[in-house]
Amino acid sequence: MELRSLRYFLTVVESSSISKAAKVLNITQPTLSRQLKDLEVELGTKLFNRDPKGIILTDEGLFLKNRAEEILSLTNKTQQEFDSKKQQVLAGHITIGCVEADNSDTLAMILEELTQDYPRITFTIVSGTSDDITEKLDKGLLDVAILLEPISVDKYEKLALPRTERWGLLVPKNSTIADNKCITPQMIIESKLLISGREEIQNMIAHWCGCNLDELKIVGTYNLIFNIFALVENNVGNAITIEGATSNRNMAHRFSFIPLNPEVNTNCVLVWKKSKILTPVLEEFLRRFKEMKNI
Repeated sequence: MELRSLRYFLTVVESSSISKAAKVLNITQPTLSRQLKDLEVELGTKLFNRDPKGIILTDEGLFLKNRAEEILSLTNKTQQEFDSKKQQVLAGHITIGCVEADNSDTLAMILEELTQDYPRITFTIVSGTSDDITEKLDKGLLDVAILLEPISVDKYEKLALPRTERWGLLVPKNSTIADNKCITPQMIIESKLLISGREEIQNMIAHWCGCNLDELKIVGTYNLIFNIFALVENNVGNAITIEGATSNRNMAHRFSFIPLNPEVNTNCVLVWKKSKILTPVLEEFLRRFKEMKNI
């Protein structure tokens, strides 16, 4: 399978029309149609269904679209890295995965200084759940990632970020416990909970409460905090979360974040694959994080 075929395929998908895609690619429509037909023959499956309103991907076509995007993204990154080495200047692109946390402003500060000092450095930030981010990191689609502990980092190099993340309970302002200064283990056990879908976090909270996981009244799980604000506000459950995921959303009039007592604090960590060959740009990026950690 040639990269050119994948680029042709993605252009057709983005254009929703073979004729429009042919114009974008500056080739004839019959040539493009033949290339697509050859691709379907090579893969032994139908990728498109033709429709008066445009083309519609089959399930196999949708699968190829996702894979083609990953392959071409990795190809472009590799080319950029080689171009950077040839130019012998600090220039290139960094792709960074990041969870919702207070330490995201540390990342912003590093990137601000880095791009001011080296204007030819660019970056992409990919937000998502820890599972989404680690999957992309493992595939080489991300250079580095900021993850929230507890999390297994055996296959990664890691660097703990300066500030810890404080855990607590997010409750609506009309809750009977909204004015409490802290949340005790017994209060968690008695509360209907919305909690991260990650087993590591669920087990951490159960251990802190001194109970089995099945003793907690978990009514729902979530991956990103913004998905559960309406549920908290409508008293479906109170959310176990970190303060940094809620502090910059200007919602103090709707919710109260109440810290756990005894306190639970975990680190955000900057991670990258142990086998990854570091480009000069990535080395400089990591150097600045290490310097900040030592301040």
